[in-house]
Amino acid sequence: MLLSVDGSDRSTQQSLSFEIINAIANEEGVDTTAIEPPEYEPLYEVLNPEALDALFAPREDGTPRTNGRVEFPYCGYQVTVTSDGEVHVRE
Repeated sequence: MLLSVDGSDRSTQQSLSFEIINAIANEEGVDTTAIEPPEYEPLYEVLNPEALDALFAPREDGTPRTNGRVEFPYCGYQVTVTSDGEVHVRE
């Protein structure tokens, strides 16, 4: 599954950490509010959501981050987040 967030306008979009939860919920066929313990591990036990959001936030001068990606396992999926706001989830 690929979920894309327009990185140039992320201030009006949900945070990347929320988009990860949303992507997992879509894969699982459940509402985003269901992605919580005890059925699902908390995202904060896998990575720091605020750090992830800050990592891909625009630079201080407002220019977007153009390179970078983070990959990690979460809830039985391999999650990849790229600097342009794409969230890839695969088994």
